[in-house]
Amino acid sequence: MMFKNLINSVGRRSLSTSARRTNNLYDQSIPNLAVNKNTRVICQGFTGKTATFHCREALAYGTNMVGGVSPSKAGTEHLGLPVFGSVKEAAREANPDATVLYVPPPFAADAIIEAIENEIGLIVAITEGIPQADEIKVAHVLRQQSKSRLLGPNCPGVINPDGCKIGIMPGYIHTPGKVGIVSRSGTLTYEAVQQTTEVGLGQSICLGIGGDPFPGTTHVDALKLLLHDPKTESIVLIGEIGGSSEEEAAEYIKKNNVHNKPIVGFIAGVSAPPGRRMGHAGAVISGGGVGKAETKINALRDAGAVVVESPGEIGAAILKASKDAGIA
Repeated sequence: MMFKNLINSVGRRSLSTSARRTNNLYDQSIPNLAVNKNTRVICQGFTGKTATFHCREALAYGTNMVGGVSPSKAGTEHLGLPVFGSVKEAAREANPDATVLYVPPPFAADAIIEAIENEIGLIVAITEGIPQADEIKVAHVLRQQSKSRLLGPNCPGVINPDGCKIGIMPGYIHTPGKVGIVSRSGTLTYEAVQQTTEVGLGQSICLGIGGDPFPGTTHVDALKLLLHDPKTESIVLIGEIGGSSEEEAAEYIKKNNVHNKPIVGFIAGVSAPPGRRMGHAGAVISGGGVGKAETKINALRDAGAVVVESPGEIGAAILKASKDAGIA
């Protein structure tokens, strides 16, 4: 309730400014992205059709799911796991490290804030179509604390191929390995995964950060994990037109890739005209050319990344870059 009162007392303009500002307090939650087979996971919206399908898939993959939240079904069992009436109850009884949300857009922001209030370490918001005003409020709340990290919204989730799948990605294309993948696009995440599997490199962790304008985790946040993760020897970074996430990532790579990890990038939307939204809510080139693919590609190349022109080239490029670096 504390956070809900906070967001209702702040005007939209100041929320928007706060949502985009770097905040060292919230940065403390970045390590929560590093899920593994021991990560304890709950699901909000647990008994719904979509959640049931994907939670069943997660369990089959080996994910350590420990229950779910569905107020109307509290006290029952679903998929062999306990159903709780609230995140507070689930936190007390199941001690989760992470939660995944399959909650309709009008209620998703409240579900995210409920998880923040109960200090769930990682919140994976799959929901698409959350109103931007709600996303701004959530972003403001996130940056007032350090316990919870949001991945998404409108994202495919996160997977560690060693046995933790939180989200909607197809588990069978993943294999344990060396490549860390971060992407704004769900479909292109799967493409990069398939190719890194086929060339024999596999994946250390895959982070789908989503394509909405107010993500809980950015490319830079993901790089703060991947560049310093000893299991990640190379990185695939997939972006798209709109915003400045990729340019900021390039600047971060320039200053912080001290281990010279090979990085391959791809930017979707090269042919998109200014002002037209392409797929994601955040994939639009705004006035003045901000968010253009060319700007992003040049920034990444200037930072030392290999940027391919087609997603079909990702696997070959990361294999070559890895061999050139002596790690494949």
